[in-house]
Amino acid sequence: MDVVMVTSGQMGQRLAITLSAMSNALLSQSDGYLEFWNEDYLCTLTTLRPDGRPHVVPVGVTIDAAAGVARVITRKSSRKVTNVLEGGGAARVAVCQVDGGRWATLEGVAEVCTDAAVVEEAVARYGERYGRTPAPDPERVVIRISIERAMGQTHAPRPRGAASAAA
Repeated sequence: MDVVMVTSGQMGQRLAITLSAMSNALLSQSDGYLEFWNEDYLCTLTTLRPDGRPHVVPVGVTIDAAAGVARVITRKSSRKVTNVLEGGGAARVAVCQVDGGRWATLEGVAEVCTDAAVVEEAVARYGERYGRTPAPDPERVVIRISIERAMGQTHAPRPRGAASAAA
């Protein structure tokens, strides 16, 4: 079942956002999971080459839990953009971040967005998460991922040897 949220946009406009099963995958995660995606960690993006081999690269990722979207800013000439475009509108991708025993992965369908307002918003979100705003780049685009699956372990596991040390 879809849920519709009404939010105020820029300039007081009202926007309707449909939250489907895709975004619910992220919203059903714990607050700790969502907080982990706001910490300052480098992530990886996995796309598929035309021959099916994975292409894994380090990226910065921002998420919008309410919209069920992850965003990666990049240059339009990058291999990852080519892979998404060659996916024919249904490019399957994954983004992942790891910190010791904590990890989180988001899977979904990606599209490349070139609209200046979309790119500007993604750059602003990147600046909020990573504490720096990248220099302007006329070649910048956004890989927008509609999240279908969220998984991970964001509570630090007990260190090895802790049980024997306590005995």
